[in-house]
Amino acid sequence: MEEKFWKDHYMLLNKDEENELEIFGYKTQGCRKALCIAGYIMSCGALLLLFYWKPEWDVWANCIPCSLEEADVVLLRTTDEFQRYTRKKVTWIDLSALPLPDGSNSECPLVADKDSVINRAAKKPQLKVRCIQVQKIRYIWDFSVKQFKRVGSLEDSNTCHSIHHKFGAGLTREDQKIRQLVCGPNAIEVEIRPIWKLLFKEILNPFYVFQAFTLTLWLSQGYIEYSVAIIVLSIISVGLTVYDLRQQSTKLHDLVEEHNKVQVTVCMKREGCKELESRYLVPGDVFLLDRKKLSLPCDAVLIDGSCVVNEGMLTGESIPVTKTPLPLTESPMPWKTHSMEDYRRHVLFCGTEVIQTKPTGRGPVRAVVLQTGFNTAKGDLVRSILYPKPMNFQLYRDAFKFIIGLSAIGVLGLIYTVCVFTYHQKPVAEVVAMALLLLTVAVPPAIPAALTTGTVYAQRRLKKKKIFCITPQRINICGQINLVCFDKTGTLTEDGLDLWGVLPSEGSRFQEIHKFPSSTPLPWGPVCGAMASCHSLVVLDKKIQGDPLDLKMFEGTHWEIEESNASQDGAGTLHTCVVRPGPKASSAPVEGIAILHQFPFSSGLQRMSVVSQKIGEEQYDLYMKGAPEIVSSLCRQETVPADFLKELKMYTSQGFRVIALAHKVLSLGKDVDVSDLEREEAESGLVFLGLLVMENRLKQETKPVLRELAAARIRSVMVTGDNLQTAVTVARSAEMIPKASKAIIIEASEPEGSTPASIAWQLAEDSKASTAAAPVCANAQEKISLDGESCNYHFAMNGKSYQVLVKHFYSLLPKILVNATVFARMSPGQKSSLVEELQKLNYYVGMCGDGANDCGALKMAHAGISLSEQEASVASPFTSQIPNIQCVPELIRFLSSVVLLSRGEKAYGISRNKIDSCKSLGITSI
Repeated sequence: MEEKFWKDHYMLLNKDEENELEIFGYKTQGCRKALCIAGYIMSCGALLLLFYWKPEWDVWANCIPCSLEEADVVLLRTTDEFQRYTRKKVTWIDLSALPLPDGSNSECPLVADKDSVINRAAKKPQLKVRCIQVQKIRYIWDFSVKQFKRVGSLEDSNTCHSIHHKFGAGLTREDQKIRQLVCGPNAIEVEIRPIWKLLFKEILNPFYVFQAFTLTLWLSQGYIEYSVAIIVLSIISVGLTVYDLRQQSTKLHDLVEEHNKVQVTVCMKREGCKELESRYLVPGDVFLLDRKKLSLPCDAVLIDGSCVVNEGMLTGESIPVTKTPLPLTESPMPWKTHSMEDYRRHVLFCGTEVIQTKPTGRGPVRAVVLQTGFNTAKGDLVRSILYPKPMNFQLYRDAFKFIIGLSAIGVLGLIYTVCVFTYHQKPVAEVVAMALLLLTVAVPPAIPAALTTGTVYAQRRLKKKKIFCITPQRINICGQINLVCFDKTGTLTEDGLDLWGVLPSEGSRFQEIHKFPSSTPLPWGPVCGAMASCHSLVVLDKKIQGDPLDLKMFEGTHWEIEESNASQDGAGTLHTCVVRPGPKASSAPVEGIAILHQFPFSSGLQRMSVVSQKIGEEQYDLYMKGAPEIVSSLCRQETVPADFLKELKMYTSQGFRVIALAHKVLSLGKDVDVSDLEREEAESGLVFLGLLVMENRLKQETKPVLRELAAARIRSVMVTGDNLQTAVTVARSAEMIPKASKAIIIEASEPEGSTPASIAWQLAEDSKASTAAAPVCANAQEKISLDGESCNYHFAMNGKSYQVLVKHFYSLLPKILVNATVFARMSPGQKSSLVEELQKLNYYVGMCGDGANDCGALKMAHAGISLSEQEASVASPFTSQIPNIQCVPELIRFLSSVVLLSRGEKAYGISRNKIDSCKSLGITSI
């Protein structure tokens, strides 16, 4: 019985997610509440203040445990090491006043989607829904599973087929009204908090309450001058803090305010299309993308047509990205699972900008609303600012222990004073006053003011260096950073890539390389066709825009691109992009190439391809470009040169970025719609065309900064999505891997059948063949011995090997990470995981990236520094306006070991190594 009670009383909210919470049910009891009110009065508000600091005590004192189904109050507890508590009141949403769908009775489903949680949450026949609001997200009580479920999102259990058929025609007016009331408005509303609220919250801090008590006592004892000095300092400190909080609140409000006022065209069942303000959108609505430019007010999945969007808000790079419609398949699998990790290619994210739409013959570009409000991608970014994840920093733990120690000394002094004054028969008032005075002297009352003033001052010093901070709590940690992870492209190296050469392949043999720039244009052929057409470039305002790699590749052909236009094919109107030879291009036997369909680049698939057609011809061609290892695996092996790996390694070992090209003639009928082609089938059996060699130079500031960090005994680690060999070579060029050290490439393999997971160690040497790999199985881990950070070996691995290590060789992972320097082909999730694993080894980790795929790692690191000024920088505690890594030593130099370093080693227990490290960064005093 007791087990059943606790099962009903307790549940996990957001299970297995980053913001996982434990939730407990309580019911307010009248007699307990009356006793608490009496306690508030008798304690002159002290008990109320205590409950404000400790919400769990408030709930335990006022309520009794009960099942979540009966609860009118819930207590939330984080599942991390901090176990913070929050009290929330359970409220009811009344739906009885709304018109029911089709005028039916209350026993029928409220909304058309029978699987919707709204249908299971409405209490019949009263038509009321129980809900709680946690960190801007609304949860409603699902009576069928006895749990709180999130609303504001379309259920992930929907299949591709159900999304097209359930929601393709739009929602009815009644359905929309019910969803609006239950899900709330589609708005990211950030309140500009009134100054009095900010002030009130600040002065109720336990330190300031203790300070107020202390100063009152001191003033009563005649310590006027010192008390007044601390009061003035505290007023300045509180004023500066409130001013900064108000400024941040205003900036964040202004950043998201326009999101709530977008006009969209919504398609409604039986009522056609109508203009609607975006705050009234609900999950399941269908809206049209009928304008050239639109800032997306929600997360949506594309079901008809394609479009080009700018995802700078998410990635930090203002590069156009092509989105394709969700396929209409009969598969029973949920739509995200069906699309695997590449489902994002169908999703339009809130806050990103639609810059171009491409309708198909079936009608205008349409999308189904997936998530609204704070459930969206932009809403999640804003919530991460409003509710930052606490970090268990050693500095704060030590500071707390220091205060506890002082308090213990103060209590001993208090006891001693009481005993001595009582023995000498002093008046009670004098005994109490002197005892409390000694207690307050032991714990300095100026601590909170001094800390706040120091943090604000540090922020202003950073601003002068063009480094901006949105999380002041991280400032005190920067001085403890002993490892910095760097993205490569755009961070350590230049943003742009230069086209160095093309190595064509013909008859399964590499031909003579064509270098750029060259006096002779690239000759016409399949290689030229691939470079001219296999890209995602668009023409906006008469200017070609897109990925820098695509742009450089296209410019190398001297072809020209026209704006999208409409042409007719068997399926109806087809929007195409046409490329034609320019005046400087080599003569070609074609008038131009029409790009009919695009399979966009996917970080998971590491490739992209296009379906094209030469103007005036009926033949369809597929061109592909991508990571050489992936592209070669999709080609017919007889077309891949035997020395492919040797040539690839020769160029990657010199620091070049290498892209492979491939081609295939498609056998399609006249009436086939190319947009219905299956990607897996189309991208198979290709002919290998050759290698595209791109040059990526180090930024001139990179080497000096890395040397400075190395002199300060701060480790530098490269985390990139680029080729492993290229990354190792760049690491050597940047002196991350010293010339005297050796680089060992780790290749880990997943288990296959009866074969266990294994690791191969391979020595990487510039321009030489590697030694044979020595496989290491799981049961041979004890044979590996490393000599800590003094080891002259630097490990390098790709994301796939890292994932295998985490999954199958976790006990070996720490030994590898202390000597690992290069991580290549890393996905955004793997970057975040790496930062977390390094933190578990007691590293204080800094992360520096340009915002592209680095947002998760920037948020996870102790000090994330974004070099991007896009909206993605809101995910990073620090943002540098100077787009190079000079900001890293500046941040550490300005904030390292404040006050302590100028006082010496013995007094504060700072190691001599740490002092030497800081001196090498130019830190000698405050």
